[in-house]
Amino acid sequence: MRTPRSTYRLQVSPDFDLYAAARVLPYLHDLGVDWVYLSPLLASEPGSTHGYDVVAFDHVDPQRGGAEGLDALSTEARRLGMGVLVDIVPNHVGVATPAEDPWWWDVLRLGRGSEHANAFDVDWAAGDGRILIPVVGDDDEDAIRIETGTTGEGQVVYHDQRFPMAPGTTTLEEQHYELVSWRAADEDLNYRRFFAVNTLAAVRVEDPEVFAETHVEIKRWFDEGLVDGLRVDHPDGLRDPKRYLDDLAALTGGAYVLVEKILEPGEHLPADWATSGTTGYDALALIDRVLTDPAGEAPLTALEDRLRGTAVDWERMVHDNKRAVADGILHSEVLRITREVGRVLESRTESADDDGVADAVAELLACFPVYRSYLPEGRDHLDQAFARAREERPDLAATFDVLEPLLHDEWGQPARRFQQTSGMVMAKGVEDCSFYRWSRLTSLNEVGGDPSVFFLSVGDFHAAMAARQRDWPDAMVTLSTHDTKRGEDVRARITALAEEPGHWERALDELLRLAPVPDEGFGSLLWQAVLGAWTPDHLPDLPERLHGYAEKAMREAGDRTTWTEPDEDYEKAVHAAVDAVFESDEVRQVLVDLATRIDEPAQSNSLAAKLLAITMPGVCDVYQGSELWETSLVDPDNRRPVDFDHRAAVLAGTAEDDAATKLHVTCTALTLRRDRPELFTEYAAVTATGDRAGHVVAFDRGGAITVATRLPVGLAAAGGWGDTVLDLPEGRWHDLLTGLDTDGRLADLLAVHPVALLVRADR
Repeated sequence: MRTPRSTYRLQVSPDFDLYAAARVLPYLHDLGVDWVYLSPLLASEPGSTHGYDVVAFDHVDPQRGGAEGLDALSTEARRLGMGVLVDIVPNHVGVATPAEDPWWWDVLRLGRGSEHANAFDVDWAAGDGRILIPVVGDDDEDAIRIETGTTGEGQVVYHDQRFPMAPGTTTLEEQHYELVSWRAADEDLNYRRFFAVNTLAAVRVEDPEVFAETHVEIKRWFDEGLVDGLRVDHPDGLRDPKRYLDDLAALTGGAYVLVEKILEPGEHLPADWATSGTTGYDALALIDRVLTDPAGEAPLTALEDRLRGTAVDWERMVHDNKRAVADGILHSEVLRITREVGRVLESRTESADDDGVADAVAELLACFPVYRSYLPEGRDHLDQAFARAREERPDLAATFDVLEPLLHDEWGQPARRFQQTSGMVMAKGVEDCSFYRWSRLTSLNEVGGDPSVFFLSVGDFHAAMAARQRDWPDAMVTLSTHDTKRGEDVRARITALAEEPGHWERALDELLRLAPVPDEGFGSLLWQAVLGAWTPDHLPDLPERLHGYAEKAMREAGDRTTWTEPDEDYEKAVHAAVDAVFESDEVRQVLVDLATRIDEPAQSNSLAAKLLAITMPGVCDVYQGSELWETSLVDPDNRRPVDFDHRAAVLAGTAEDDAATKLHVTCTALTLRRDRPELFTEYAAVTATGDRAGHVVAFDRGGAITVATRLPVGLAAAGGWGDTVLDLPEGRWHDLLTGLDTDGRLADLLAVHPVALLVRADR
């Protein structure tokens, strides 16, 4: 198996297609990148900017350059000695425009008689033999009509949406589907989706025939040597992720494969999966926390409690938000599990109250401690869920007794359906809700992390890295992705607040006084985002970006306003606070003063995180553009176009940028990893001696030594490094970033940059 030493993620879109990506490859090679890593390429919904709404599995999206574009990119990659990694989406397809997805169109047209009916995860019995499609607005049923299509066949039309009609039919009641109210999705939907997105219908790749048909183009990529590895999107949505990965390994000849899997603290990826590891959110969480000052936890917790008017119980918040999801936008999935339970009981001539079963299933989902189990793997997590659910709801004890053996039966339908659902509930309840309701230190509110875990000691970081080198040496490491809530340098700036809690509290109080918002806790989250994305000479699009973030954040939080029922007065007040950033001299001065105070330590945090990520065990991914400052917020902000010409000019020394040092660190580390892989085969902690030893994290990868500053505010307050010295192995060591030799004295070694990358000068 060919394995990358690093990757660089490119978001391929209609505006940045495969030909454009191919033109960027020489710059990426000069940067030191080993493999290029591409977002989904299969045909997707018209105009899709992300590609996760695949509509056909048999060809590369023409919007993205088509087969010829992939061939051009692959040819250029081969010329440069680079590999190609591609993101694939096995869980679902896009059905927003039915005519674009031939399988979905055929199933709507022919129902269970379609040759593709088995491809979709539909509970036909729940819809009386029809697929329920929740697209109709309130009191808008009269807008549904029948027209003759361009082929002469009748079509059902609802505004700009078109649906097929079964052959020989003339009325709506004769169709194999029914257009229903959008509100029916929460309760009545009878096809599985991606989370709660009605326009992404799940695909049953556990069926061998469906697997073969959905991977025909992917197989061609490997048969023709166009692609070297894959990133598997959302494996937790699959019926049997292990079996899927085994099938994928057989299809690709055992190629390098990563899984987009979120691991909770203390959770481990199943060791028998045919994968090199996760896409790196677990690594991101460790990097952020080893750079976070533990002394900030108590004052920032007290501040959050004051703003909220009560002590925040993170575990209780998560439980309650997950329960709200199970009772709300994903209740149709709970009811489907309930129906599966009823069918098993009926086959045994037993029965249970459906309402009681649904209540118990929703409670178990709310109590589940991780995203999902993979029975028999993860049985202990299911046991934990039952134990907590029994404590939460003793009134459901008898129903839990009925459910416990059914949900432990790894081959049973209720257990399999429950496993597919628990991850959805976790994602919607935590990532897309709780993360926006707790603002203690929002650099920790990131995918794959637990915000209640405030910091990581250097010793624990070393232990985690040693385990990573032993168990998952080729898993991905990431700092920013198309799904992170905040770009890496936004988080680095916010992390600096843990060292400045008093200054942050005073500045925040002043900002809330000058630009009040109804919910001061949310105001803290908002102002942290503004601070993280702020630049002294802000870009022209920053107001629009911040307004977009504010809208998404407050609606995802869902406690004061929502996507479906927005509170106009509340939202107006929040947007007024954003406007004040650009319209009020007083607000701007507070913001500028705070930004000026944290700017230097934030840059130290940024460089430390980047060097740690590139050199620690694993395959580092550099998200597009993040070799310079990455100050993006949540999507779609983090999918904005990247100016590669500017970055190439900065790398060549023909253009200036205030993030040039970050690019220098990135290029130096990537190039060393690519060109000297023998220096990155081990892991050993490098300790320091002296009063400031706690301000450095350093490790030896087998000949390359990484040195990074941590807690720079405290270091400066203590007067710098003093006589602190690294305990370097024998030999003469040379810093590639400065070109200087070192004896390990940190005051000299880190006099120019807060990080260093050492190799032996005598070899």
